[in-house]
Amino acid sequence: MQIKIKRLHPDAKLPNFAREGDVGLDLYSLEEKTLQPGEHAILFTGFALEFPNGYAAIVKDKSSVSKAGLHTMGGVFDAGYRGEYNVHLVNLSDTAYTVEKGDKIAQIVMLKVEHPEIIEVDELSESERGTGGFGSTGKK
Repeated sequence: MQIKIKRLHPDAKLPNFAREGDVGLDLYSLEEKTLQPGEHAILFTGFALEFPNGYAAIVKDKSSVSKAGLHTMGGVFDAGYRGEYNVHLVNLSDTAYTVEKGDKIAQIVMLKVEHPEIIEVDELSESERGTGGFGSTGKK
């Protein structure tokens, strides 16, 4: 598989794998932004991608940023999207966090996806779990 990338801003640092064998492509902020506790921000990256149908670009946390209390929100880019990639961050910590221009802010994981046929039915088959939701297996 190949990914085509278009630089949309001259200062954009293009995504890259930090080490051989890494799963995620590191994403870098194009701007500086301070996020106060509880604040959300959308940070732009300055590039657009093209990749084949049958794949998705999933934005996930970077451990260095998540250790500080920042978390990515949303973050599913479809193969047909050609606009600028961005990262929606929320500061879940109790202290302000400043993202500097050029900082790693998230990573993209490319996943192969299936497009199943959707069939409406009146009943679903029985399973051991059934309709048991959160906590249905207990603490022990």
